Amino acid sequence: MNADIAPDAPDTSAREQIRRGAEGVILFDPGVFPQVDADWFDPDYWRRHGVLKTQRGGRGGVAVIETPVGECVLRHYRRGGVVAVLMGDLYLWTGAARTRCFAEFRLLQALQARGLPVPVPVAVRYRRRTLWYNADLITRRIARAETLAERLTVTGIDTELAEEVGSLVARFHREGVWHADLNAHNILIAPQGLFLIDFDRGRLRPLAEGWRLANLQRLRRSLLKLGAMEDEQGEFDRRIWAPLLRGYERTFSA
Repeated sequence: MNADIAPDAPDTSAREQIRRGAEGVILFDPGVFPQVDADWFDPDYWRRHGVLKTQRGGRGGVAVIETPVGECVLRHYRRGGVVAVLMGDLYLWTGAARTRCFAEFRLLQALQARGLPVPVPVAVRYRRRTLWYNADLITRRIARAETLAERLTVTGIDTELAEEVGSLVARFHREGVWHADLNAHNILIAPQGLFLIDFDRGRLRPLAEGWRLANLQRLRRSLLKLGAMEDEQGEFDRRIWAPLLRGYERTFSA
């Protein structure tokens, strides 16, 4: 988050508290809950209390937990691709402020301050092991939400939803928000509207057409990979991509 950060990024220092202990360093928002300890980051703790609702494997290591502040998502940071075989969940230590979890927590707070639809950050923790560390993030769960990928594979995407997705992306781009992995799995559809999630490695950048278009192309590839094209490329462009870009341009230029 330090690189390319916009000079007018909101100061979130008043909304965070740090707790150090044998089980690592915890950063949390006391306005969400006044105290968070190491147990919050242990899925077995929630399982023993019968409030570990679901847990998925894969890169994220995501668990849904029922906490004193309501349903939350506990995500363990884990590498993807070939590097994951060697490094697993370990990241090179370059300072607390540059840990993946601290950067994402503070970015989420900054995006909230700008009125953007993102999950509420509750707490993060890193555990340092000499030159390496691993990390976890807790955010409030967005109720009754499904991913754009799930919607696509079950009922498809209509023109209205495509425009709404384009408008959502434009709201973030207009604020200089670069999402490192803009894909259909990271866009949520909820009764209260659309949300963007998973800001690991995301950052605030000066506005430039190059990175905005690259972000959009990443989303396009994701939709095509999930089968949005159906039989013909032209049909995808007409039904989904053209309305998405229309919603994007309308909102970005507003």
